[in-house]
Amino acid sequence: MAKAEMCVLEERVELKSSAEKFFMFLKSQNQQIPSNVHSEKLHAVEIHEGEWNTPGSVKLWKYNIEGKEEIFKERVIIDEVKKKITYVAVGGNALELYKSYKAIVQVEKGILKLRIEYEKLNEHIPPPNKYQQFIINIVKDIDANLVKG
Repeated sequence: MAKAEMCVLEERVELKSSAEKFFMFLKSQNQQIPSNVHSEKLHAVEIHEGEWNTPGSVKLWKYNIEGKEEIFKERVIIDEVKKKITYVAVGGNALELYKSYKAIVQVEKGILKLRIEYEKLNEHIPPPNKYQQFIINIVKDIDANLVKG
């Protein structure tokens, strides 16, 4: 059996809000994301382990993607120095397709870099483009709300 290969999707999103403001929102106010997103596809986020803003806490997101209700259970790793947040899948629908899945968001000088690292369960599984676009849409909504103030 061939060794599973780590794959990567990358995208950059130009931010209108300040990098510092955006990073602080993601880091410390993610429980407010469902109410800050225009998309009706993101329903809720709940804390499962730890506290909202503590490293290693586990959160459960509920959303609709491509007309299907899904969940994403994540463990968060925050790198203050690099303004980078890593969301590691520890449960949910993404792990039905991917052996491992993590979304890494890094904010710097008006740009948000999104990197998704994943390992497919088999070669017939498509890349997680739908998750990538979903995250980009949320980023754009948060950015627009932060600009409004």
